[in-house]
Amino acid sequence: MISAVTLDSVLIGSEIYRNSSYGRGHPLAIPRVSATLDLIRAMGWLTDGAYIESPRATPAQLIRFHEPDYVAALMRAERGARPSEEERRRFNIGRNGNPIFPEIFSRPATACGATLKAVELLLEDGGIVYNPAGGTHHGRPGHASGFCYLNDAVLGILAFLDGGLRRIYYVDVDAHHGDGVQDAFADDPRVLTLSIHESGRWPYTGATEDRAGGGARNLPVPSGFNDSEMRWLVETVVLPLGRAFAPDAVVLQCGADALADDPLSGLTLSNRALWDVVRRLIGLAPRLLVLGGGGYNPWGVARCWAGVWAVLNGLDPGASEPTPAAREVLRAITWTRSQGRNPPEHWMTTIADRPRPGPVREAVRAVAAAALRP
Repeated sequence: MISAVTLDSVLIGSEIYRNSSYGRGHPLAIPRVSATLDLIRAMGWLTDGAYIESPRATPAQLIRFHEPDYVAALMRAERGARPSEEERRRFNIGRNGNPIFPEIFSRPATACGATLKAVELLLEDGGIVYNPAGGTHHGRPGHASGFCYLNDAVLGILAFLDGGLRRIYYVDVDAHHGDGVQDAFADDPRVLTLSIHESGRWPYTGATEDRAGGGARNLPVPSGFNDSEMRWLVETVVLPLGRAFAPDAVVLQCGADALADDPLSGLTLSNRALWDVVRRLIGLAPRLLVLGGGGYNPWGVARCWAGVWAVLNGLDPGASEPTPAAREVLRAITWTRSQGRNPPEHWMTTIADRPRPGPVREAVRAVAAAALRP
């Protein structure tokens, strides 16, 4: 309990992300959380007492969801023990996009520690807590998946339930289906999971008919998904389902890979669309936990996630020009991918993207209708 913190909105972060990378050539060989925190500070959006340094989740906390053998394997790998081929296959580490890197345990455990701290604070006083390092929604009990070694979102929801809350509404707007969270609560009526994700994109789950025991709502949207379509889905599906469910807490996974400039999806949102989702979910429950997630363009992620923090504090990032210090932060970002070798000037001279409106297509209306069926 940190009594000095006012829980209107709290930001939890860590310096572990500044010098940690999944390795050269990996989509996560980019600055994300560190650039986000630097940009927030450079914009003057972080007041005294609003920031908490993240603790690291302990093995005892992690095995509330994850298998003890798997947690132990991650710890051994971080200490430098070379996993056997059988362990690589069993735990899916060192393969399939889940590399063995120096912080293979401590980095994801820190993200989990932040989410668990957020839940502790929200159970105590309510309010809003933001953990941009969270949202590792693909993590499985006994193996890594989709760059996610541990699943902080599942651990956070379990902590809410263990703390006595009766209904949790999990909303996931990452371009990739929130499969790990959906499956963890497939048969738990206390948790309603809703995922808006790109159809036909890895992990190739989350079809409209997949109700995961009746508690999930999936909205697989077509490529080219635009701002108008996101706003329409929020108004037509996300908010009505949430109001009917009457949650004690909302957990929002706010991955930035649905943005138009992201290399790992075919969706075309502006960051304004994601900020609008955040804004509309404030007040749906007495507790709001906002997590990060995917996002593989470092400028896109930093600008989007910094703007999320602004929205959570009642500010309008769409009306904010970067300060000189903020421009320095953005110009200091590097990205070895071809898109980053000659980045457009607006990535460094604006916070908000240009709006990306468009028609609400029949395919989007169809997934909404399927999600609203009893």
